[in-house]
Amino acid sequence: MSATPEVVPFTDGLSPQSLLLLSLALVIGVLIVIALSRRKSKSRGTALLLVGPSDAGKTAILSTLAFTGTLPSHTSLQVNTSVMPLSPVGILPVIDIPGHPRIRDQFQEHLVNARAVAFVVDASTISRNGSTVAEHLHHVLHAITSLPPSHLVPALLILANKCDLMKTASSSGSPTDVAISRVRTILERELEKRREAQSSGMGVEGLGAEGERSDMGGLDCSSPGGIFKFADWEGGQVDFAGTWVNVEELKDDEKGVAIDGLASLRSWLEATFTMT
Repeated sequence: MSATPEVVPFTDGLSPQSLLLLSLALVIGVLIVIALSRRKSKSRGTALLLVGPSDAGKTAILSTLAFTGTLPSHTSLQVNTSVMPLSPVGILPVIDIPGHPRIRDQFQEHLVNARAVAFVVDASTISRNGSTVAEHLHHVLHAITSLPPSHLVPALLILANKCDLMKTASSSGSPTDVAISRVRTILERELEKRREAQSSGMGVEGLGAEGERSDMGGLDCSSPGGIFKFADWEGGQVDFAGTWVNVEELKDDEKGVAIDGLASLRSWLEATFTMT
């Protein structure tokens, strides 16, 4: 009768130092697995959220994206939803949030479902109402930076709309370039005013609508002195594009193909929704 072979634990031949190193390696491995699983489990939205002040052209953009033609619209007092074709995903849900001060914060209810946020600005009037537009954008920036760690931050686009209404000198560049530059410059200036007001303890309620919260964040930047610049915003990358639409009218390009002024928006969406 053969003897039963003795099973010797593989750790018997290891020194205490080796056992300690082995234990540390196992703990580190477990932590890495947990971190990777949490990263993969972060939720990502699937919709495009259109936000911004009233009369910026959000509803016109929505109808053009959804119906390949711009329908007559008026100031919206309720959330509009539709879908648009987009090559990487097939069908993209689009949510248009009214810009009226009393109901504009409804965007927060849909933010967790957004993979992309387009803040629409009327570039032709930004010089007159820059502080009001910046106040609205501040709410959006604050909400984005307040998302829970389990949710991926949506891509953010500042859309300088109504570029076709811009009057520029021939040496100033294209209307689109001028519109984007104007919107960026004015919003950075006004948001910096709000950041300075918070830093000085004055609060932003003196710069915006009555009853505005004074504890809003979302303006932190990595630039020297913390001066607000979109390029240095710690909440993520901010992109810019210029657009226009004509109600019930599509212009033709040199080849006779109908165009609607939203090509830059569509290109941004395709790039955004193609990224993993």
